[in-house]
Amino acid sequence: MEDAPVFVEFAPESDCDCPGCIHGRRSMAHALPTRLGGHPAAHGARRALVLVAAAGTVLGGQALPAAGAGTPPTRPDTRPTGPDTRPAEDGPDTPQGGASPLHGGSGTPAASPYGTITRTKIIERARAWIAARVPYSMSAYWADGYRQDCSGFVSMAWNLSGNEWTGSLDKYADRISKEQLQPGDMLLFHNPANPTNGSHVTIFGRWTDSTRTHYVAYEQARPHARKRATPYAYWSNPDRYLAYRFKGVADAEGPEGAGEGEDPVDGTASGKMIGVASAVPRYPGAKAFGPGADNPYVTRLGKALIARGGQRFYRSGPGPRWTEADRRATRAFQLAQGWRGADADGLPGPRTWSYLMKGEGRDIPAAGASTGAHAGSAGPQGAPGYPGRGVFRPGRSHAAIERLGRQLVRKGFGRHYARGPGPVWGESDRRNVEAFQRAQGWRGAAADGYPGPETWRRLFR
Repeated sequence: MEDAPVFVEFAPESDCDCPGCIHGRRSMAHALPTRLGGHPAAHGARRALVLVAAAGTVLGGQALPAAGAGTPPTRPDTRPTGPDTRPAEDGPDTPQGGASPLHGGSGTPAASPYGTITRTKIIERARAWIAARVPYSMSAYWADGYRQDCSGFVSMAWNLSGNEWTGSLDKYADRISKEQLQPGDMLLFHNPANPTNGSHVTIFGRWTDSTRTHYVAYEQARPHARKRATPYAYWSNPDRYLAYRFKGVADAEGPEGAGEGEDPVDGTASGKMIGVASAVPRYPGAKAFGPGADNPYVTRLGKALIARGGQRFYRSGPGPRWTEADRRATRAFQLAQGWRGADADGLPGPRTWSYLMKGEGRDIPAAGASTGAHAGSAGPQGAPGYPGRGVFRPGRSHAAIERLGRQLVRKGFGRHYARGPGPVWGESDRRNVEAFQRAQGWRGAAADGYPGPETWRRLFR
């Protein structure tokens, strides 16, 4: 005997509350075969309609539309079904299910209405779905019992006792400002007039740089859960997203060094969460650095210097004991800012520390490159400064796209060009950029084929 599946996936067209859509959703269960839980009467009706349709064909009359019998009327599905691409102006395309209980599974939901959870744990739970590449679905449920849509994803990350939706998640959170965002907070857009038109929610990971124009978004979107550098607050309807903090978050401040251990995100200056003052460690004082110093601050300094281009100064480490490598790397960073004299003595003061911890200032240039006041503002051979992420979008035309392509070819990353390169951004450009990013050892969101400031810098240096 054939076993019935745990669930049957079908795609309701919306959460609209009009009478027609409500009737359609209620009719879906009747459309299932009896062996999968469908109503016996509906099953008999379908058989009768099929027989009538067949009879109509034999008699030469117009047959009934048997293919549609027993199913609710639907509108054409115009949602994109192609490969995962960075959303542009047409919104996240993430229809969602309504509030519902957990769907079986082995999960251990929080106590009602919600339990406490740390920011680190929220991000860990979000990463688990991303690592598993949980497919997007507004009707299917993952093994932990949470619905596989955007609001189910946030419900899961916050460890709520049930599946919420964009119209109810705010009840579990407090409104905050953009400046207060920390890992594990959410950015929510709910369109009450038409919930399926643009409504979406993401988990905030960290700022990608000190400008706070882009952040790392953890989200559930087609085709599967993902993490990406995203313009604030989102690709579409950016002014309609609101920032919220989960009421059950255990730590009011961000975890120390939030963001460490993540895949590098293109445009991130260091491995720390950037732009959130509460997450930046305070300058420990001049005594923490220099000959004889041995403490965790030296290790933190060294890691930040390596992230800013100082890898060549270190043969090992960095470690907690101060070495000449730390001094030389610090001095190179100071010179890259255009500082001279006592301001570039290789010993980090409050300003050097702040720049490194916040991801501000210019990176350490490659060996032999200029360290003048404008170091890092342009690449060799007159390469222009980074033109911005908005240039690299499907169909966009810009001189920087052709210059990027020609540089990719010179670097040996042009095999996806059938002809060109040219000034119009296309899939061949994206694939060549992705190959270059992977050659840097990047994976995941850092190798999505869209050049950020760090990709641009490395390509033209």
